[in-house]
Amino acid sequence: MRIPIRRAVISVFDKTGVKELASALHGVGCEIVSTGSTAEAIRSAGVPATEVSEITSFPECLDGRVKTLHPAVHAGILADRRREEHVRQLAELGVEGFDLVVVNLYPFSRTVASGAGYEECIEKIDVGGPSMIRGAAKNHANVAVVTDPSDYARAAEAARRGGFDAGERATLAAKAFAHTAAYDAEIARWTAKIHGKAVAGEAAAGGADVGGEGLSGNVGEAESSGVAAGGADRSGTAAEEENELFGCVKVADLRYGENPHQSAALYSAGGGGVAGAVQLGGKEMSYNNYQDVDAAVRAAYDHAEPAVAVVKHANPCGVAVAEDVAQAHSAAHACDPLSAYGGVIAANREVDAAMAEQVAPIFTEAIAAPSFSAEALKILSSKKNLRILQVEPIDVARDIRPISGGALVQERDRIDAEGDDPAQWRLVSGEPADEATLRDLAFAWRAVRAAKSNAILLADSRATVGIGMGQVNRVDSCRLAAARAGERAAGSVAASDAFFPFADGLEVLLDAGVRAVVQPGGSIRDQEVIEAARKAGVTMYLTGARHFSH
Repeated sequence: MRIPIRRAVISVFDKTGVKELASALHGVGCEIVSTGSTAEAIRSAGVPATEVSEITSFPECLDGRVKTLHPAVHAGILADRRREEHVRQLAELGVEGFDLVVVNLYPFSRTVASGAGYEECIEKIDVGGPSMIRGAAKNHANVAVVTDPSDYARAAEAARRGGFDAGERATLAAKAFAHTAAYDAEIARWTAKIHGKAVAGEAAAGGADVGGEGLSGNVGEAESSGVAAGGADRSGTAAEEENELFGCVKVADLRYGENPHQSAALYSAGGGGVAGAVQLGGKEMSYNNYQDVDAAVRAAYDHAEPAVAVVKHANPCGVAVAEDVAQAHSAAHACDPLSAYGGVIAANREVDAAMAEQVAPIFTEAIAAPSFSAEALKILSSKKNLRILQVEPIDVARDIRPISGGALVQERDRIDAEGDDPAQWRLVSGEPADEATLRDLAFAWRAVRAAKSNAILLADSRATVGIGMGQVNRVDSCRLAAARAGERAAGSVAASDAFFPFADGLEVLLDAGVRAVVQPGGSIRDQEVIEAARKAGVTMYLTGARHFSH
């Protein structure tokens, strides 16, 4: 049921887009209640805004620490207007309900990153904002909550069409809970670093609501007893050390690791990404699920156009870009339907009903996307075991890989090197690619990074048709890619994540009918490889950049 947006409270630190949203709400007759600088910004757009202090009859105090923490605000947010007694109590108290809460928070992590002092960081721990967000998210049956300026256009449109429906309010609530959970995780991690690991241990044990029942299900109970799911005693210092790792805070014990005899846990650095995903449905996530979803999200989110990746065992079964995610999913799935069975799917746009209808009949472990339409969520939720994850994009600066006695740390591989721009590629064989072929080559080059080395990817019409990966020599990867593509290899383009050490791998692709190739170059036998391409009359570009994934 849609609930018209007649009254909204808006209190934001980031003022991006708030004037436009306020104007749209005012245009449909919505009353706006606001605070301090937000109210000033709204009024500067010619939109009336009632100060919170006017409805609380209490001024802001304690240097702004107390503004919205008042029953006149929170009763209006939390009242369940489906209950007669709540409606009656609002009337008796003279409190009006809210239909929309728009809040974003003090920039705590940005303040810490700036090198600010302890007291300044403390003042950027928001209290009233998270309280309003959590209240509205809890009461999403009656109230819509918006925490992300990118959702303002969606809110404005909802106001014009009579409000958000129940599914949309639930999706926004899930996003809001993820927002406050990540915010609290950042604060918990900083507090642990400032005051010692004991704080991190308490937080992960449920004391700061960073783990506990909120995100992990049973981590609070397991940790407070000093006994892990695997039965080992982890009280005291050992538990504290495990609750903070590589600057991340532990948020959940997992049932087991890659195999049932291995214990495992999920740690979060705070923020978006797969570790901060909101699960909207399905079974509990496993260790292997997290790895596969992370690989799928990275493969899909690498692309600017609507893209879908299907992944199995951390390797892509298919990747495609298209005009919309439904078309992209259809093309990605068609690459290798056999391997896609029991895989995971990621889309870099909102999953709509059309894509959900395609996914529903396919046995899939998990599906991830930035958001899901209400209808898509309804369709996918009918698959009781399907894990549905809302994953906010995140810019990961580094990769950390443990090795015995320590760890390896590297800058994360991004597709941003000079050689990743097709305009910088060097043509070494054949005729310059036409527009369509160059578009396919650019797609293949961007997509091949998602596959483990030695990776060979064949593509046609911006969709994979065959992928060879994880082999100990490049010739076998070429054979695997061609075999999986079958007849579709003829007329396709190929990308190789690293150079061809000999011409033999390329010759496998040429025999399969590949018409154009992009590869880094850099082998001492480059000329041998180039001559083989020239002899076949095939277009070949060298990028000078490599995207080897070990």
